Amino acid sequence: MAQQRMTLAALPTALIEALNDTLALKPADDSQRAAQAEIVKELHTALDARRQRIVISESALGTVKWLGLLLQGLCTLVAIALVHSDNRLARALTLILFATGIALSVLLIAAYSRPFTTVGPALLKQVIPSQVPFGG
Repeated sequence: MAQQRMTLAALPTALIEALNDTLALKPADDSQRAAQAEIVKELHTALDARRQRIVISESALGTVKWLGLLLQGLCTLVAIALVHSDNRLARALTLILFATGIALSVLLIAAYSRPFTTVGPALLKQVIPSQVPFGG
């Protein structure tokens, strides 16, 4: 996802195989039926989470939005400079304060516009539960 290679058309074979294997099992009693239903539900949750991650990874901020944000910041700085034109110290302080705020806003938007570029396989492997089957 970080390299923008995943699409919704590409099917997650491991999840689909797990779903098919789970549905192929014939539960013998109510507890096994309940466990099977819970497993199917969790596999559907995993598939849905995958879909959401792919959709989020494909989203991006457009150039028009960036230009609008920067133009709004520039207009704000010009308005502040005009309001405080009689007092140089007040003008300098308010311009520095608001310019810092604009810079931080742009930095945060840029940092979070591509949420999966910093998540590598090593971090994802740390959250995978152990391969030990239920019950030990």
